[in-house]
Amino acid sequence: MKHSLILASQSPRRKELLELAELNFTTHSADVDETLDLNCDIKEELKKLALKKARASEVHHPGCIVLGADTTVLLDNQMLGKPKDAEDARRMLKDLSGRRHEVMTSCALCCGHHEMTWVNTAQVEFYELDDAMIDWYIGTGEPLDKAGAYGIQGKGALLIKGIEGDFYTVMGLPIADTVRKLKEFEKELD
Repeated sequence: MKHSLILASQSPRRKELLELAELNFTTHSADVDETLDLNCDIKEELKKLALKKARASEVHHPGCIVLGADTTVLLDNQMLGKPKDAEDARRMLKDLSGRRHEVMTSCALCCGHHEMTWVNTAQVEFYELDDAMIDWYIGTGEPLDKAGAYGIQGKGALLIKGIEGDFYTVMGLPIADTVRKLKEFEKELD
């Protein structure tokens, strides 16, 4: 890449995926209000949020390409964010048990006046989870900082019956698509 890449996130999963793609980048994330207008189209709101994250970091890195992203879990068109505590995680996991849900990762690239946004969606199906499995998983601590109270790339993999779509969308960054979008975006900057 001709331009420096900034990841507007502290997510270890997103860092790992950019490293997998052998991209040189640095990280810088700024605090932004992540409130979404749930009366509007969810995909458009998610794109706005990813772009808000990218723009907030771009202020500190003019001339760089900044990548912002956000991952959301939707069950019956209701967003499941990060659980407030173990009981909230338990409620989410019980709701997800034996059911299919959507995971959307929105991404944004910005550099100066140039911007690009997109959303990737995957369908995830959970096995039926009994109380012992839910208690065990919550006891690992893993679900407490994850949207939907699970991480597919960790111990949460034991909850997953199947997935349709890009695994990495569920993990937090659709890396193959992101690499292609980065190349396309950089050509637009020339």
